[in-house]
Amino acid sequence: MSVELENHLRPWTAVLTRGFDPRLSVGSARPAVFRSSTYVFATPEEAERAFDIVGGRIPAGPHERAELIYSRISHPNAEILEDQMVPLEAEATEAAVFNSGMAAIMTAFFAFARPGTSMIYTMPLYGGTTKLIHAFLQPFGVTTVAVMAGDGDGLDRAIAAARAPSIVFIETPANPHLRMTDIPRAVEAARRHPARPLVMVDNTFLGPVFQHPLKLGADLVLYSATKYLSGFSDMIAGAALSRDPALIQQMRSYRVLFGNILQPDECWMLDGRLPTVSLRMNRQSKNAQRLAERLNGHPKILRVIYPTLFQDPEQIRIFLRQCDFPGAIFSLELAGGKPAAFDFLRRLKIARLAVSLGGVETLACHPKTTTHSSDTAEEMEQFAITDGLVRISVGVEDWEDLLEDFLQALG
Repeated sequence: MSVELENHLRPWTAVLTRGFDPRLSVGSARPAVFRSSTYVFATPEEAERAFDIVGGRIPAGPHERAELIYSRISHPNAEILEDQMVPLEAEATEAAVFNSGMAAIMTAFFAFARPGTSMIYTMPLYGGTTKLIHAFLQPFGVTTVAVMAGDGDGLDRAIAAARAPSIVFIETPANPHLRMTDIPRAVEAARRHPARPLVMVDNTFLGPVFQHPLKLGADLVLYSATKYLSGFSDMIAGAALSRDPALIQQMRSYRVLFGNILQPDECWMLDGRLPTVSLRMNRQSKNAQRLAERLNGHPKILRVIYPTLFQDPEQIRIFLRQCDFPGAIFSLELAGGKPAAFDFLRRLKIARLAVSLGGVETLACHPKTTTHSSDTAEEMEQFAITDGLVRISVGVEDWEDLLEDFLQALG
């Protein structure tokens, strides 16, 4: 397909047509799996050019990728997946895939942070990201500054005062209390700083369907593709996307060093799921909104945390400005603390007691004793992670069946 035609297709058409030529797969209507570790060159000149491009000694031409060399560098299924992922993220031009969401985040940090620079980040973050910052970036010589999610004034001040900032890292909505950070405001603050730090957004909770960080000015979007992009709780993957091809190329060069490219079978599986991302996420979001709003006010629930139920005017403003829909995650704070939360989780029959999120099945967990159990008591208090808090990731089941399940579990 010509580049001109590709550029005129809407995302949900492009995801099925871009980057794949059936003639290269013996006429197969969908991509095959290529499990080769090494690839044959037609000529020595072709091999020389491929190594020069991958090594950064010469630039690739427009719309050119280096000939395949070795699967740690790239392989057909990764290239097909990366091409077909691009249309899903508004304003993206390039993507890179990794063998986990943490691999994508780690590669982004080490590709763009340097000793002597600083990094500003919102909190709370996913626990693995926080551990990476404390255990690796800080000893590496990167100064880190944490700001509470949703604190726009604090983030402005932290960026303005930062010494040689290289990265502003935002996870929005934050897990598990769903506080949102104003992406355009963070971008503006970063652009005002002479160092022009890159703004990176972990968009796992709402993207790529309900929140579009690149469109809002961010430089890089990161995903645990394990979650909504895959959607079936049966594989681990990560992704990074940008409007700037040079940023993705730099991450690919580090991916070669780290050896954390997504393997062919997982690329093939994930590629087959991209066309249904919007269908699944829309169903999940509608289910979650109906459930959250029906459960709100229940006598055994102190509060339901969900974007359509926000009370803070600033949080409402951010949600309405930068999100298309509220998403499929909500949290309940149960009266009765930990015993009530554990009883609720124990009694669930349809929803399953498990961490993670974004799958077609509904999952529920107790953050204080699972996903956030390594946080200090002070951090838990600061992040409003209480004994009675339960996080729900809503699936595609019939919402009325889920409502009945939650109500009976509440007793």
